[in-house]
Amino acid sequence: MAVTLRLTRKGRTKRPFYRIVAADKEKRRDGRFLELLGTYDVLQDPPVINLNQERAKYWIEKGAKPSPTVQHIISKEIPGYYEEIEKGRLAKIQAKRAKRKAAAK
Repeated sequence: MAVTLRLTRKGRTKRPFYRIVAADKEKRRDGRFLELLGTYDVLQDPPVINLNQERAKYWIEKGAKPSPTVQHIISKEIPGYYEEIEKGRLAKIQAKRAKRKAAAK
């Protein structure tokens, strides 16, 4: 089951309100979801974002892929989080390369 972090639309006509959820990738946009992670109210000035940071980190560490919009929201709410993840991935790749080079010699 591929999990994605995305927005579901709520509210009424021309008054959108979004929920940030962890959902199965195959489910409909506004269908069933696994967990509610936060809300995003775009009509406020500035837009109001409520995000459970611990649960968002948990799902990302478990392999959930955020949509581009949710990734932007998370990067605003948790500054430097994606940079930490990328550094960890690069360190693993470099360790594997070094191990291969040592085995090849």
